[in-house]
Amino acid sequence: MKVILRSDITNVGRQGDIKDVADGFARNYLFPQKLAMEASAANLKIWDRQKVTLEKEREEIIATARALAAKIEAASLIITVKVGEGGKLFGSVTGTNIVRALTDSGFTIEKHSILLPEPIKEVGEYGVDIRLHPEVIAKAKLWVVAEKSHEQITEPESEAAPEAEVESKKE
Repeated sequence: MKVILRSDITNVGRQGDIKDVADGFARNYLFPQKLAMEASAANLKIWDRQKVTLEKEREEIIATARALAAKIEAASLIITVKVGEGGKLFGSVTGTNIVRALTDSGFTIEKHSILLPEPIKEVGEYGVDIRLHPEVIAKAKLWVVAEKSHEQITEPESEAAPEAEVESKKE
């Protein structure tokens, strides 16, 4: 079925393209979501009238996505994880963990926008791609750091406690 795309759709095409797609994909997804319309003579005339307005909206969306990408690229995301010997993680860092770190930093990003080829399994610095728009991909800095164990946290406290006892004995 030939359709006119009303918006950019990943792996299908850009706004305004006339594409041949499967009938079920058009009827069950594109039409109900108002992402496309059938490429008939009447719809082509309607599309020509709407094209200018939709192109301006599209440019505004891209500009907003680029501004968000600049903010994300300026931020550093830190994810603390439990680590075993040799810097290997217990489990791995996935898109869900990255979305949680972005949310903690004040960004609202959906999980499917994170382009992570495979889960992260070691401590270190990583560059993570985030698709904000089919034409805009942000490169976020991600630091995966080891979580401190309870022994490391309690040692400084135990050192401070004897000093407090010494001071109380002097009084």
